[in-house]
Amino acid sequence: MTFLQVDGLGVHLPTGPRREIEAVHSVSLAVERGERVGIVGESGSGKSVTGRAIAGLLPANPRVRVNGSIRFGDREMVGAPARHWDEIRTQTVGMIFQDPSTFLNPVMKVGQQVREAIPVARRSGRDAASDPRVLEVLTLVGLTDVAQVAQRFPHELSGGMRQRVLIAIAIAKTPELIIADEPTTALDATVQAKVLRTLDETVAQLGTALILISHDLAVVANMTDRVYVMYAGRVVEDGPTREVLGTPRHLYTQSLLRSVRSLTAEDEELWSIPPDLRREIDELVRGGAGRAA
Repeated sequence: MTFLQVDGLGVHLPTGPRREIEAVHSVSLAVERGERVGIVGESGSGKSVTGRAIAGLLPANPRVRVNGSIRFGDREMVGAPARHWDEIRTQTVGMIFQDPSTFLNPVMKVGQQVREAIPVARRSGRDAASDPRVLEVLTLVGLTDVAQVAQRFPHELSGGMRQRVLIAIAIAKTPELIIADEPTTALDATVQAKVLRTLDETVAQLGTALILISHDLAVVANMTDRVYVMYAGRVVEDGPTREVLGTPRHLYTQSLLRSVRSLTAEDEELWSIPPDLRREIDELVRGGAGRAA
């Protein structure tokens, strides 16, 4: 049985008192146990919303509507009660976000934040700095002097160290799936490479499945087995990563590969598609063309 199966996923988000957008439209994807899957697309393509929907981390707003199917094994999660989502996030899915400063508690020592992600039954030691599991996962993500790191607050760490702490929190429960949403966007190129190597090695060592959400085609090419290309909330092409990025069939994927001028995280104009070509892509996508549409 497929570990994660998403079928016909739709997500509607409010944009005003009486307005909403369909951020994700009829998205289907699958992840096998231990598989690495990439989701790529420009800003606003719906890739991050898809990832958060899979993790059950969309805003708690009655106007946020999710339809379709998200199944972990034989467990359907769309429409499931909050306690079922809590179980999934506690036992099955670990999430790595792009900005650790936003998701780490600034007034709590990092060791305690890692310890809170560990199931109660697996905790030991009187405090986080003496808990072998805390020290183990901090070591696993490439940190040194981990007993000292566990006693520090997030602001006392570098950006790369904070991102490694986020990875440690994600793997502390030994999840079956890690969803990494632009995990190195806020880092400079040198630190980015080190953190990605850490993520790559950690996933390999644990045998964990990975969904890597990124705008960086080089990262996705190096770290994933299959890739889904998203545009305007839809999957327009999917398949083995080497095939999709090597011989893309969809006009949008072709345009992405042609338009990448650099692969630096600082380049906000990474996707530069001419307006006339974008209109052609819009017509093609809305008409249902493409390998996966």
